[in-house]
Amino acid sequence: MLRSLLIGVCFTLLASPLAHANALNKFSELKNAGILVVDTQGRRLLSDNRNRAFIPASTTKIVTAWLALNRWGEQHRFNTDFYYDQQQAKLWVKGSGDPFLVSEELSSIALQLQQRGISHVATLALDTSAFTAGLVLPGTSKTNNPYDAVPSALAANFNTVNLRTVNGRIRSAETQTPLTPIAKSLARGFKKKKIRVNTGRDPKVAERYFGELFLALLKKQGVTHDNRIVFEQSPAKAPFYQHKNSKTLGDMIRPMMKYSTNFIANQLALIMTAEHLGRPASVRDVQQYMEGTLKANFNWENITFKEGAGLSRSNRISPVQLVELLERFRQWRHLLPEVEKGVFAKSGTLKKVSTLAGYIVDGGQWKPFALMMNQSVPYKLRNRIAKELRQTL
Repeated sequence: MLRSLLIGVCFTLLASPLAHANALNKFSELKNAGILVVDTQGRRLLSDNRNRAFIPASTTKIVTAWLALNRWGEQHRFNTDFYYDQQQAKLWVKGSGDPFLVSEELSSIALQLQQRGISHVATLALDTSAFTAGLVLPGTSKTNNPYDAVPSALAANFNTVNLRTVNGRIRSAETQTPLTPIAKSLARGFKKKKIRVNTGRDPKVAERYFGELFLALLKKQGVTHDNRIVFEQSPAKAPFYQHKNSKTLGDMIRPMMKYSTNFIANQLALIMTAEHLGRPASVRDVQQYMEGTLKANFNWENITFKEGAGLSRSNRISPVQLVELLERFRQWRHLLPEVEKGVFAKSGTLKKVSTLAGYIVDGGQWKPFALMMNQSVPYKLRNRIAKELRQTL
């Protein structure tokens, strides 16, 4: 059925020979794939297996982005609260899960605290109670690659470190990021001259790295410290300083989509979950929040989301559901990257999983589509199909 449908589309809509529809013909031979393309009025232009649930891989990030944007809006900024006891010279940092506390942002915070009169920190207390302890979301591999960085309530530089060796000595590969003891230890055993790695499977290591880096950046602003880091809940009072990230939610989602940053997506899922449930976010809570919110908004059945980045092979959604979500994502479509001329979309890749979802744009019309292939396919087949769909539809 699908083969005849696709070939029929090519004959009907292509002015050029059928040879130009090679990618569509290749797709028609697949046994575990689905597709749906609709026009701006929601009428089906091409459809097969649209109701079958597939593994979405990183097209999950569109779902997470919609949940976040629908909850907070594109201009939302995440807060990080700071408390200071002058008598004890004790500074608390209450983590909210802000995914974009990069070195430049932390340097700005250090300057703000110095300008507000903090000159010495005897103890830096990290409040990481926003997420449950030891949190590792489903699908996260045990590699040291940046894309396998685990979430944490306090996170610096996406829980990664960028290192290089100079004359046999380890250095930071970023001028804005001082080298800390944990960062230095992560380079041991590597022979490459430059490497970016994650901070490991234990979120506590990532959070301690945050503390080390923040103390080093305070020192650069003239704030002395005793190099003492503890984990402790912050006082129940108004913060000494509340920092709003310089980046908006939209600013964060755009690179998340372009570079498929798993860390940002899962941080967003955890922050939403903790805020909604009013308790430290857990693995089970994330699934409960994502599935419950989607079912409440779309009346969907037969969906599964165990995390927000698309790492888990247990995640499931159908092409028709993904397209329905894209219909409501239209106001934020500018946050998607242009993967081919006139194709603004998010791709997804796992072993034997290749997906692509977004909009085919022609003449000012943005046509939502979802392409989901859960089997081995040629490299970039999804992009070639999208290009041919734009030519034919």
